[in-house]
Amino acid sequence: MPRVKICCTQSLDEAWLAIGAGASALGFVSAMPSGPGIISDDEIADIVLAVPPAVATFLLTCRQNVEGIVEQQRHTGANTLQLCDEIEAGGHRELRARLPGISIVQVIHVAGEESVAEAIAVAQVVDALLLDTGNRTSAVKELGGTGRQHDWTISRQIREVVPVPVFLAGGLRPQNLAEAIRLVQPFGVDVCSGLRPTGALDPLLLHAFFEQARVG
Repeated sequence: MPRVKICCTQSLDEAWLAIGAGASALGFVSAMPSGPGIISDDEIADIVLAVPPAVATFLLTCRQNVEGIVEQQRHTGANTLQLCDEIEAGGHRELRARLPGISIVQVIHVAGEESVAEAIAVAQVVDALLLDTGNRTSAVKELGGTGRQHDWTISRQIREVVPVPVFLAGGLRPQNLAEAIRLVQPFGVDVCSGLRPTGALDPLLLHAFFEQARVG
């Protein structure tokens, strides 16, 4: 069974709901140009403080400069950085030096074969990749939470050629999760909008998602 990351966590109640269902990681969305689940850095810090150490806490950030990312991580206390946009040249190595012990996960917005080359290049300097559906070049950047599925065959190609763990995201829901796992065979899966038809985390969909994760 792959690791399951429940993203867009917006409250301590949602965090405990996800952990109780079996989540090994929680995602917290900081300020973004678009997408669901955004909460303040202060709110993220409060929730992270209460999460058990065994559960990974992912800070989703769209910041592109190292100084800003370091400041945000130290404010929130999250143990994993999820970089949703490209960052400045040499930034991954500088983050590693400035934030020892903090895991670095780079998001790849899978759009076509060019995404494979992008993933191979950045995999050398991060701890994991997260394959999502978005568009960094749109008028308003889409950096996650779109609810759209991308081409999983490309995600499978990436998973086969990179030396780091791969999380699969983008349009996952209980109805398609088992198929996605069989095709891509990711280290982990990541879900936000697929479990939030009204914005809040739905307990029934949450448990259905875990059931399908075990099947896959």
